[in-house]
Amino acid sequence: MSERVPFPITEEMAQVKLLPMRRRGFMKSSMVQLTLVRFREFIREPAVISSLKADSTLVVTTYDDSAAALALRTGKVALLVLPGSVKDSVRYVYDRGRSEAVNARLMVDRAVQMGAGRVDAVRATDMYVTEAGSRYIDFLIPGLLGMNLMGSSIWGLGFSIVTARSKKLLKRLMATPMSRAQYLLSYLCSRLVFLVLEVATLVGFGHWAFGVPLRGSVATLFLICLLGAISFGGLGLLTASRARTTEAVSGIMNFIMLPMWIFSGVFFSSANFPHAVQPFIKILPLTAVNDALRANMLEGASFTAISPQMLIIIVWGVVTFFAALKLFRWR
Repeated sequence: MSERVPFPITEEMAQVKLLPMRRRGFMKSSMVQLTLVRFREFIREPAVISSLKADSTLVVTTYDDSAAALALRTGKVALLVLPGSVKDSVRYVYDRGRSEAVNARLMVDRAVQMGAGRVDAVRATDMYVTEAGSRYIDFLIPGLLGMNLMGSSIWGLGFSIVTARSKKLLKRLMATPMSRAQYLLSYLCSRLVFLVLEVATLVGFGHWAFGVPLRGSVATLFLICLLGAISFGGLGLLTASRARTTEAVSGIMNFIMLPMWIFSGVFFSSANFPHAVQPFIKILPLTAVNDALRANMLEGASFTAISPQMLIIIVWGVVTFFAALKLFRWR
C-alpha cells in the first residue's frame, strides 16, 4: 500500500527526485533525446498545418524538401510555408511575379496568425524566388508554346480546308489521281514548315528576354514540338473533314479547344483542379504537350522520362488523322 503524501510535491522536489536518473545519463542519451524530438515535431508542426486547414479558402498539402521545391517550380503550389529559424516563426517562399502567390501569402499569414491565438503572434519573413526555372515566367512560356502549337495547327489547317471546300476547289481535285491521304498529309507537311520559326521565336524570346532556362536536350524539345504539331494537326483535319462553312468549323474548333484552354495548365497548373477530373485532364493532348515541355525545359528531363506524355501525343495524332481520313469528304 502506498503512503499518502500529506502535502503536494513541488517542482523543485520533483527535480531533486530526478537527479539520480540524470546522473546515470538516461535523460541525455541519444535515444531519449531523439524520441523527444519526434514528439516535439508531432506536436508543433501539426499546429501550424491545422490552422491553415481551418481556413476553407486554402488548399494545404505537405511535402518533403525536394518535392516541395519541385511543386513550387512547376507551379503546382503558389506558396511554400517553412519553419523559421527562431521559435514561433515561419518563412514564406514564393515568386513575387505571381499574383496568386502574393495573395496566397496574405491569406496564409492571416490563417497562421489567427491560429496562434492573436494578431501577429508568429513572426513571419519572406523569401523571394528569383532562380531561373522557379518563377512564374518560367512556368508560363512552355504553356504559351503549347497553346500556340495547338492554335496554329487546328485553326490553320481547319480553315484552309473548309475555305477550299466552300469555294468548290476540292471538287476539282476529285478527278485527279491524288488520294485523300495524300491531300491531308500535304497539309500536315506544310504546317511543319512553319514550326521551326514559331518554336525558335517564342523559346528564343523567353530565353534571351527573361532568362527562361533550357536545361534539357534541344533535340528532345524540338521532337516534342514536332509530335505536338502533328497531333494538333490531326485534330484540325478532323474538325474540317465535314464542315462546309467557316462558321461551322469555327464552332467545332472552339468546342474542341476550350476544355484544353481551361484544364491543360497553360496559365496555371492543372493540379489545381479536383482529383476526380485529373485522369481526364492527363489524357488531353495539350496537357501532355505542356507537361513534356516544362519537364524538358525546366527540369532537364530526358526523352525516357517524358515517354508517357509522348505516348499520349502520338496516340492522339494517329487516331485523329485516321478518323479524319475516314470522315473526309471532297464536297
